[in-house]
Amino acid sequence: MQNADVKIRLELSKYAKKIVDKGLVVGPGGNISAIRGDTMYISPSGFALEEIEPDQWVPVSVKTGEILDMTFRPSSEVLMHLYCYRARQDMTAIVHTHPPYCIALSLVANELPTLFPDQAALVGDLTFVPYVLPTTDLLADAVAAKVPEFTSIILENHGLVTVGKNLREAYYRTEVVEESSKIYLIAKSVGNPKVLTEEEYKEIASLESEAYRVELLQKMK
Repeated sequence: MQNADVKIRLELSKYAKKIVDKGLVVGPGGNISAIRGDTMYISPSGFALEEIEPDQWVPVSVKTGEILDMTFRPSSEVLMHLYCYRARQDMTAIVHTHPPYCIALSLVANELPTLFPDQAALVGDLTFVPYVLPTTDLLADAVAAKVPEFTSIILENHGLVTVGKNLREAYYRTEVVEESSKIYLIAKSVGNPKVLTEEEYKEIASLESEAYRVELLQKMK
């Protein structure tokens, strides 16, 4: 196994554990992947994320969909990951989780306004996909159609998909979207939440400090 392969596998296991520690999935739910060159490394089917050892991530050809090591089956959402990478080639990591507040929000609303600076800077605009049967090519097509424009996609009655230039960026987008959903639901339960205006949103996006922070996030592991 080459050093680059070892590195990406170790990184996947690191963020898989973070996802579980933060309560963003339960049991064998969720799946994550990252690519190096034309190879995607994705979580194996039937494993809880925290159980996956570095050598158990399944390599799959992004171009052909061929499973390059048949020791374990890839996640049942393998098509969604493949289609997203093919649709948006500037991204190298995908995090699909089942965050409770995101799912709760999707049951009662189809929007998540921009509420605070971190959300504006790290997530930006996000979108919703109506419920589609999981693990199907219909879901893969629906998510891939949104990926060129959005980096965070809430799947109604299902979960959340985030993409990033690396796993760190995709993972922190997941955290921020879940926190945003939590804040919005709490605020909505007691009143009418004050959201950032378009002008306030653009002001945050234009801050040099925020641009630097996003750039650093994309570079770091």
